Amino acid sequence: MTDRLSATFAALADPTRRAILARLALGETTVAELAKPFDISGPAVSRHLKVLEGAGLIARGREAQWRPCKIEPKALKEVDDWLERYRQFWEQSLDRLESYLRELQAGAPAEAASVSTTAGDTTVQSARRASRTMSRKPKT
Repeated sequence: MTDRLSATFAALADPTRRAILARLALGETTVAELAKPFDISGPAVSRHLKVLEGAGLIARGREAQWRPCKIEPKALKEVDDWLERYRQFWEQSLDRLESYLRELQAGAPAEAASVSTTAGDTTVQSARRASRTMSRKPKT
């Protein structure tokens, strides 16, 4: 038996399962509706759903003839919590890089400092933008 986080990442490793989750993020739907965009058999879709369900990413119900599937955000929250530690690591690393670049710039000759400042600030700013983009939490 694997741990829950490993099962979640294994389920997310497949692009079809990620597409199914993306569709379910829009709202509950049937297995037949989930299968429509894919050029795979019904049993293959069912196997993908079993993997997602086993990882706790979706729940399947039964209402008369309707078999709805819905996303279970708790499993994704666990992934986000795990990733948050790495976001913090990268933020701290970028802070240290920025401090180091400022130290270098303070000791550099005027012309070199001007070029270095532009390049260094651009690099740090680009990295920070990327980090902020990654750390934005989806609206639920």
